[in-house]
Parts: sequence; C-alpha cells; structure tokens
Amino acid sequence: MTLERRVHEPPSSATLVDLLDRVLDKGLVVAGDVSISLANVELLTIRVRLLVCSIDKAEQIGLNWWRHDPSFGASDGGEVRRLQARVAELEKQLKAKGG
Repeated sequence: MTLERRVHEPPSSATLVDLLDRVLDKGLVVAGDVSISLANVELLTIRVRLLVCSIDKAEQIGLNWWRHDPSFGASDGGEVRRLQARVAELEKQLKAKGG
C-alpha cells in the first residue's frame, strides 16, 4: 500500500513585473480607428497605432527613430561641443581669477 502525497500548489499567477517583462520582450501592438460621421459624411478619422516594447526589441524590428530625433537628445553633436567649449571657457576664467 502506497500513500500518495499531493501537494496543493496555488494556481500560478503572473505578477505585474512578469507581465511587463513579457510585454516588453515580445511587444504589444494596439491599433484602432475612430471615425465620426454625420449623415453618411465622414467628418473626422483618428487612427491610433501603439507599440509597446523594449528598446532592444524595437531595434530588432527596425524602429530606432529616437536615435535621430532632436527632442530625444539626438543631434550632430554641435550643441554638445558648443556647451563643452563654454564650460572650458568659464573654467579658464575662474583659474585666471585665482579660483
């Protein structure tokens, strides 16, 4: 006679972190259209496309617009060089004043 011991495990549930990790790893696309019409005349159409994924995943699928968008810090380096020159000039002035 053998006794079978059964361990009751709670059903596995994904935590928010697990869910977010999975979404960022695989990607999530939400697409939708909203159309407003009056008397069969389309007045307004709004198209919504949303992609949620990690930066690595986005680059894998060929999306990297943030690398060239100046509002995300991308530039030709001219602004950075100008600021570095300005800092060097101010440091030089401080040294000249004995600071």
